[in-house]
Amino acid sequence: MEELKERYILSLERIKDIITEENVREPYRDYFRRTASFIIMVNETVSQGNGNHAETPDMETLRMQNDRLYEDIIGDNYESSYANPAYAVKMLGKEYGKLLSFLYAEIRGMIVYACEGRLHDIVIHNELFIEIYNLFEYEEENTAEEIQKAIYWFVSDYSDVTVEYRVREQLDPTLSFATDIIMHADLNDLRYLYRFGEYISENELKTAEHLNSLPQEKIDAMAFTFTEGYRIGFVKGNKDFSKKEIVNIRYSLGFERIVRAAVIQFAKLGLKPTIYRAAVNTINKKQHYKIGYCGTSANKQYDYDHKADNAIYLDKAFAERKLGVLRVAYEKYRDLAGKFAGPAVMEIFGETPFVPKNKEEAYTLSEKQQKISVNYDSEAGQIVNEYIKGEERSFTIIAYPVPEIGENFKEIFDEVVKINTLDYNLYENIQQTIIDALDQGDYVHIRGKGSNQTDLKVRLYKLDDPEKQTKFENCVADVNIPVGEVFTSPQLEGTEGRLHVSQVYLNELKYTDLFVDFKDGMVSDYGCSNFDTEEENRKYIRENVLYHHETLPLGEFAIGTNTTAYVMAEKYQIADKMPILIAEKMGPHFAVGDTCYSWAEENKVCNPDGKEIVAKDNEVSILRKEDVSRAYVNCHTDITIPYNELGEISVVKSDGTRITIILDGRFVLEGTEELNKPLKNMVD
Repeated sequence: MEELKERYILSLERIKDIITEENVREPYRDYFRRTASFIIMVNETVSQGNGNHAETPDMETLRMQNDRLYEDIIGDNYESSYANPAYAVKMLGKEYGKLLSFLYAEIRGMIVYACEGRLHDIVIHNELFIEIYNLFEYEEENTAEEIQKAIYWFVSDYSDVTVEYRVREQLDPTLSFATDIIMHADLNDLRYLYRFGEYISENELKTAEHLNSLPQEKIDAMAFTFTEGYRIGFVKGNKDFSKKEIVNIRYSLGFERIVRAAVIQFAKLGLKPTIYRAAVNTINKKQHYKIGYCGTSANKQYDYDHKADNAIYLDKAFAERKLGVLRVAYEKYRDLAGKFAGPAVMEIFGETPFVPKNKEEAYTLSEKQQKISVNYDSEAGQIVNEYIKGEERSFTIIAYPVPEIGENFKEIFDEVVKINTLDYNLYENIQQTIIDALDQGDYVHIRGKGSNQTDLKVRLYKLDDPEKQTKFENCVADVNIPVGEVFTSPQLEGTEGRLHVSQVYLNELKYTDLFVDFKDGMVSDYGCSNFDTEEENRKYIRENVLYHHETLPLGEFAIGTNTTAYVMAEKYQIADKMPILIAEKMGPHFAVGDTCYSWAEENKVCNPDGKEIVAKDNEVSILRKEDVSRAYVNCHTDITIPYNELGEISVVKSDGTRITIILDGRFVLEGTEELNKPLKNMVD
């Protein structure tokens, strides 16, 4: 530890000198001076802000300090920030600009490291910065290739530390930085939010303020919906809950009162929490997605610009190195992994929809790297499943709005609380009626109406014993909250046609006129109208829906029944801001990727009527019995057709007769009329 402290002091002193030195010529001198100043500022600002509330600055000072840490990537400031690859290339040239923009983005992670007191992470990034600076001191003797090599070996050499720590964050409750704040801070004093080190916007402040206005009974009830859904997931999935001791809670800042109540309730179930933040280092990120707790993104375009930064170092040797480190890490924490129950996720929605810009200056994976990435994800998934077995883990997900949704935030929040606690018995019985009809069918025919081009035939599993078996799961509010869907794993052969939706948001990205064509259940073509060229549109989908796969299977077909949620979205004109968790209950949805039963196909699962759900495999997932590397694609993206774009859903029997379930956006199957009541006051 003393050696590490000495390295820290020496590196910081060297970085202070860089601010005034003229050893590097312009335009690079400006980059290094500004980045060095940022490093010094982070260390000074965070050290001032740490401590208990008695020693903490007032609210306005904390707000100003937080703004200083994030100001250069916020709004128009980003246009002249070296974190912006377009600006970096403009000022530093294509050869060096992209590399140095990556370096600065990595260094911005120091905000987190300083806040958590992770001295080793600070030191190694300081030293990398100095190493790159030294290369520019002797620019004539070095090239961009030398800089790229320095970054490559930095990421690779320290992967045994960075990857292992990420695994430990997931599994070890003693890494309790966030948990300690949540459980011990005075949540009525909103200064606590700045202790996390995340960007704090009005979303976090006003959410926390709103929750503080609610009685504890309501907070406890919201938390109970969350924790009870988690517990029921194990019961319905026929999984042994008694051997589990650890739950990973993922949420967005501002919801600490609910999370604190959930931690207390989980403790009564015998579970301790791990609450880790969304990764800030390139090696542990997954594109631009935030997996773990986080604040509002200071700039989603910044996140998107750096989603493929791993293109700098991703090759076969690196992938093999990272897989080896991942296995060693899980082996080290084998005992904790066996006790890990799975994630409990609290999502948010209501942020201004994000439409990204594709920048030629940003890194993208080559065709070869895309294949390496797909292979890595497959092998990494197998390693994780070896230690955290799919048939033994579960999850739950719930969602709440944030103030950015508009002036009706409080009313919408209350409506969502009601939607999250709808009477599951009512839905269970109606959904069973739908399943009884679906079980008679050979395939389901789905058609759009108006400008919606959907015309899709989904082939269904064939039952051996209809008296004891069923094709669809009757999904009420357990792992996927709120209530309201029946779903199955389609058979691929014979599944064909077009899925189309005029507008949809998937993982916070907007798609306009999205279409996906299927042939024998596999994606055969796709497109949208977001960008000017077909090439850009296909690339957008390939990266963010197919995740670099050449094709994906149709892993799920479902019929959403939560018309109450649909009416609420239309009432407040927030359909474009609804999360897929709720949106998928507001019409039929189709998931490209793995089935809902991936890694747990052998678990016997029954519906409330006692029938066993047998449609859990398709022609891809069944390959697990021959070669598991070919069975899973490690992604699952739901695409929903809203009721107002839906012409028909009919189940077609083997003799060609049809049973219509939905016609012109309304349920017409006998026994489902109750679902139309919320829709009666709407105008199509």
